[in-house]
Amino acid sequence: MKYLYLLFLLMPLAHINAQNTPVNPDASKNAQRLLEFLHNISGSFILSGQHNFPHEISIYSDSVVAFTGKAAVVWGCDFSYHEEAVNNRRNIIKEAIKMHKRGHIITLMYHQVRPMDDEPNGWKESVQNEITDEQWNDLVTPGTEVHTKWLEKIDTVAFYLKQLQAKKIPVLWRPYHEMNGRWFWWGQKAAFAKLWVMMYERYVYYHKLDNLIWVWNANTPQKKKASNDMSYDRYYPGHQYVDILAADVYHNDYTQSYYDDLMALGGEKVVSIGECGTVPTPKILDAQPGWTWFMVWTKHLWTHNEREALLELYEDPRVVTLDEIKKLRRRFR
Repeated sequence: MKYLYLLFLLMPLAHINAQNTPVNPDASKNAQRLLEFLHNISGSFILSGQHNFPHEISIYSDSVVAFTGKAAVVWGCDFSYHEEAVNNRRNIIKEAIKMHKRGHIITLMYHQVRPMDDEPNGWKESVQNEITDEQWNDLVTPGTEVHTKWLEKIDTVAFYLKQLQAKKIPVLWRPYHEMNGRWFWWGQKAAFAKLWVMMYERYVYYHKLDNLIWVWNANTPQKKKASNDMSYDRYYPGHQYVDILAADVYHNDYTQSYYDDLMALGGEKVVSIGECGTVPTPKILDAQPGWTWFMVWTKHLWTHNEREALLELYEDPRVVTLDEIKKLRRRFR
C-alpha cells in the first residue's frame, strides 16, 4: 500500500514548480535542487530523520534500522562543544560524506560555547551559561575582543563545512537553534537577529559557502508565563536570511497552534521538525501535513518511543525512508 501511495502522488507532484529559491543568491545547484525538492514534497510527504552525537557518529541512525527495518533519510550531527566532539570533527565530515553517498540528506548544527570562552568547554559552564548585555553588545560589534573570538570559532566550523562544499554536498544548516528559549547563551536575546545575520554574512560573503540551506530552528513556544514570551516572530531575522523554518518538539507537545503559527510566519517557506523526542503519530500528520522532515534526538529514539509507534510511523505511506528517497527525487530532476 505504501508504494501505491507513492506512485499515486508522484504524478501530480512532478508538475509543481518550486516557489522557494535559496536566500543565498549564489547557492550551489545541489543546494537549489534540495530546497526545491523539499518545497515540492511539502504537504504530501515527510522525510524520516535521526540525530547522532558527534563522538558516536551513526549509532542512533543504525538503531533506527534495528528497530524498524528501515533507514532514516535525514542524517544529523553536531559540531558541538565538548572535547570528544571537537576532536572528532574530521570524522563527522567523513561520515557525512559517506552518508551522502548512500543517499542521505545531511543536516548539521553547532552547540557553540560562549564567544569569550575557550573551546572545548562545558555544557553548564559555557553553552548554557549566561552572557551579559555588555558582552552581547561586544559580540555584535565588529572589532571588539569578543567579536574576534566569536569569528575564530565560526571560522573553524566553516573550515569543515567547506570540505562538504568541495564534495558538492548540500547541508541543512541550523545554527543557534531554540533561540526563543532561555537555556542557551544566545536564547531570548532581543537582538538575536543581529547574531544570525552576522553568521549568514560571514559564511555567504566572506567564506563563499554556497552549499548551505539556512534553517532557522526555534522551539515550540511552551507559553507558560507572559514574561517568558517564546513567540516565534520575536526572534525571526526575516525571509531574506532564512530558507526553512523549523521547530523542536519535546514532551510530545504537538500543539496545533504552534504548528499553525510557524506556518503563518513562514508563508511560502518550507517547515520541518528540527528535533523531536516523541515522534509524530499519523493522526498528528493528518492535522499538520506541512512538516517536510522530522529528526529524532539521539537516544530519545528508544527512551521516548515505543517500538510499535516507530513501526507505525515508518510504515505510514507519507513517511519517506532511505530506500524510497532516490525514486522520489528522480521525479523532480
